[in-house]
Amino acid sequence: MKQALKDIQTGKFAKGWVAEYKGGYKKYNALLKKGEQHPIEKTGARLRSMMPWMQKRSVKGVQASY
Repeated sequence: MKQALKDIQTGKFAKGWVAEYKGGYKKYNALLKKGEQHPIEKTGARLRSMMPWMQKRSVKGVQASY
């Protein structure tokens, strides 16, 4: 956590995101795709299907928590 804070304070984190943006989000999209393949996503989809009161959403990736 201390290293993450230091990266934010020095601007290293922001520079990394600018580089990621200019590079077409290759690392970010790879991380999202890897996350979608995680077994917890199958379990989450099954559990959400058992909750009819939940509004259906077509969002992929980390944001698809409900």
